[in-house]
Amino acid sequence: MPAKYISLIAFLILCVGGGALIGTQNLPGEWYDGLTKPFFNPPSWLFGPVWTVLYAMIAVAGWRTWIRNANGTLMKVWFAQIALNFTWSPVFFTYHWTLFAALIILAMIVLTAIFIGSVWNKDRVTGWLMIPYLCWIGFASLLNISLWWLNFA
Repeated sequence: MPAKYISLIAFLILCVGGGALIGTQNLPGEWYDGLTKPFFNPPSWLFGPVWTVLYAMIAVAGWRTWIRNANGTLMKVWFAQIALNFTWSPVFFTYHWTLFAALIILAMIVLTAIFIGSVWNKDRVTGWLMIPYLCWIGFASLLNISLWWLNFA
């Protein structure tokens, strides 16, 4: 198997596997169930499938960036956004720091937008792979801020 495909598998394991591991270790639980939810709160069953698809797309975008320039600034931005992504669940669901989680997700939005803007003219496919993620975390930030506002402000 060519090395570039081994690195694709590594990116898929990192993103999909890492996301699944973090998701299973930081479950919403009773605390989340007891929160007042905004009217647009999606059903719980939706999050797993959406994140699985998004993590696969994020992995491919990261891999495409990696094979182009593994040590470049774009790769650093990609790693920073995935690190923030993996930080959000424990901050929100385990520690219940909803306002800090909102700041994390807003930083994710900024980094993802920078990534898309920077890659757009170099690799449009990679840019398109990240757009659904940007839309979802935009929605998730609205949800996060609404949950904070309705319950803790």
